Amino acid sequence: MNAWTVALCAAVACNSVFAAADLEAREAALAAKLRCVVCQNQTVAESQAPIAKDMRRVIAEQLEQGRSDAEVVAFFEQRYGTFVRYTPPWKPSTWLLWCAPFIALAAGFVVLWRTLRQRSQLPHSRLTPQERARAKAWLERAQNNPGKEDSA
Repeated sequence: MNAWTVALCAAVACNSVFAAADLEAREAALAAKLRCVVCQNQTVAESQAPIAKDMRRVIAEQLEQGRSDAEVVAFFEQRYGTFVRYTPPWKPSTWLLWCAPFIALAAGFVVLWRTLRQRSQLPHSRLTPQERARAKAWLERAQNNPGKEDSA
């Protein structure tokens, strides 16, 4: 009976260790999804601001109370607005934010395509016979006198 009690206690202890590790992992994941409202360019996990420490504590408390990740994020959104999310949600007010990089990329391709098309339609300039003779003379002088600068 004594061995069974020890085994049962060990199983309960292992279960609580795994549960604590799971809560810590969820807390870290949630802290990485939320923006520090003071720093604004760091997540709650990265920031060392006092409010970020408080936010991490609130996350841990809510997870211990059995709230889901979505409920915790909703709590912070209710308190600080959707800005608190490090990745904004997909809704009409953020469509431009999500689509702007793709729109800019498409616009860049259109500009590149039009520029290349206009270049291909330009007439190729040919050298006149005088320019051709002058270039040939310059090349011959350069080959006969390597290393010397030509002042022509």
